Formats: sequence, C-alpha cells, structure tokens
Amino acid sequence: MSRIGYAQIGTGHGHAAGKMAAFRRSDEFEVLGIAEPDPGLQSQLETTEAYNDVPRLTVDQILNDERIQVVGVETIIRDLLANAAKCVAAGKHIHLDKPAGESLPQFQRILDDAARQHLAVQMGYMYRYHHGIVMIKKFIKQGWLGEPFELHCVMSKRADAGLRTELLMYRGGTMLELGCHLIDSVVAILGVPDEVHAFSKHSAAEDDGLNDNSLAVFEYPRATATIRTTYTEVDGFARRQFCLCGTEGTVHLQPLDSPQVARVTFSQPRSSYPRGYQDIQLPKYTRYIDDVADLAKIIRHEKDADYSYEHDYQVQRAVLLSGGRTEAELV
Repeated sequence: MSRIGYAQIGTGHGHAAGKMAAFRRSDEFEVLGIAEPDPGLQSQLETTEAYNDVPRLTVDQILNDERIQVVGVETIIRDLLANAAKCVAAGKHIHLDKPAGESLPQFQRILDDAARQHLAVQMGYMYRYHHGIVMIKKFIKQGWLGEPFELHCVMSKRADAGLRTELLMYRGGTMLELGCHLIDSVVAILGVPDEVHAFSKHSAAEDDGLNDNSLAVFEYPRATATIRTTYTEVDGFARRQFCLCGTEGTVHLQPLDSPQVARVTFSQPRSSYPRGYQDIQLPKYTRYIDDVADLAKIIRHEKDADYSYEHDYQVQRAVLLSGGRTEAELV
C-alpha cells in the first residue's frame, strides 16, 4: 500500500517540531515538504533537527501538489484557521494544532467545508490517545465507575518570557494554550456542559497583565468538572493530573503526561480487578505517535474518526467560554 503524502505549514506552534518528527517516523506517511510563510520564523527550519532534509516548499506548492493528501497546520495560534481554511478548500485532510484559533464562526465554516468534502480534521489535542484517558472511557462504557459526578483536572507549568509575550496577543490566557487539552478530554468523557463558569487571574511577579492563573467550572445535570491551569507553578508538570470520580469508582492519573500507573478504586470486583484501591500499570505514553497512526486509518477508510466535527466545534466553544468570552461574543 502506498504511503500517504504529508506536508506541514508553519513552525511557530509549540508542537510543530514534534509533529514533524512523528510523521517522519511513521511508515504510513511520506513527508514531502514544509512551508514557513512567516519570514521571522524561517530560521527555525535551519536550526531544528526535525526539519533536516525536508524539502522547503511554499504554501501554494503544498496546496497545488496532488501527491500531498494531508497537511499539518502548525503555525502560531493567530494564523491557524486561515491556513486550515486554505488547505480544506484545496481538498486536503488536515491535522490542525490546538486551539482552533479565536473565531468560532470561522472554525465552523472550516468544519462544514471539510464535512462536505468528507475530509478529516484531526485536532492536535495530546491526551486523546493517552492510555489512562482511554482506560477511563473504557471503564465508564463498561459501567465500572458508575455515574460520573466529579472530574478534577490540572495542567500547569512555568512559562518563559517569550511564551508569555506571545500569548498576550490572544484572549484566554492559560485556558487557551493549556486548558484546551483538558477541555477536549472533559467534553469527550462528560459531554457538552450546560454552563461554563470562567475565573481568570494574573498571579505572576511579571507585570505583563497575562491571565496566567485560571479556573473553569463546567456544570452538568449530575456532575461538575473543574479545570485549572497556570503558568506560575514550580514543577507544574509533576502535578498535572486527571481525576474522575463516579458512584462506583475513581481513577486518578498523576503526573498526567506520562504516568506509570493509574490509581484506581472500585466499589466491587471488576473482572480481574479487586474491590478497593490499587495501582494499574500503564504502557509508556509517547505524544503524537498514536495520533499519526489513527489519522492514517481514517484516511484509508479503515475506520471512522473517533472525534466528530461536532465534538471539535463544542470543544472550541467551551475553550473560548473558559477563557472569559461570553456567549454573545462567540457569534
């Protein structure tokens, strides 16, 4: 079976080099080029190992090359949607990194155009294929956790001056850049919230005005979810966590990015698992690898996408509300 042609637009996103490396490692894809339309970022092509020996192309060359079936859109947040729209209009499947810009109507138009052409839109949320998150979904489907009533998640780090300056051009602060990953998983597990309540603060010593300490509370008929993100936490990666409590059990993942075990308790024995608290071993999780493999299967029509256009729309809506926008501002 022939490999799927892939090219990337942009190097400015924080995940850009990692995504290129993942596609280059895949046996399913053939990397045919990269374009960096921002002159100020073109130097990254020469100084980043992931781009070594990757043909340099223009955006138009990528859009007009029939060999290229998939485009990874990896620009800075401000330029993601404009480039995604061009790719979909040209009939390309896309891997669109997160979050989906700042305009919900523009994102909706992209999704509608992709749906009309039966094109894949894979968002770059990095916990979608996380072994612990996948396990939680399985346990819920099997009824082992009962009715979920509480979901608590945290994703924080210390941001350097460069990232803080970049994010000042957007509304939403930490929720836009970090919280979106958690929101994607929350919506996948609990569904679309009835209400979103956003709380944002500036807490760092830096007097730049960035909302670097944020909390969002999602309301559901019988559950609540809390999402916390900051740019000011010492060793924030170690305390990243995802904890779901149900009427029949609890699953706690920490540190979230690559936990060795899930701390789990069940109200009664479940299959080979006893009642009570226990550690369940998890395989090592490496970012992006499973995303790339799944995208190949979707493009080859070997499976349907696990995440629908409607899911992606609702996640972006929740992301923007969590960053402080009102419903009226989303129109």
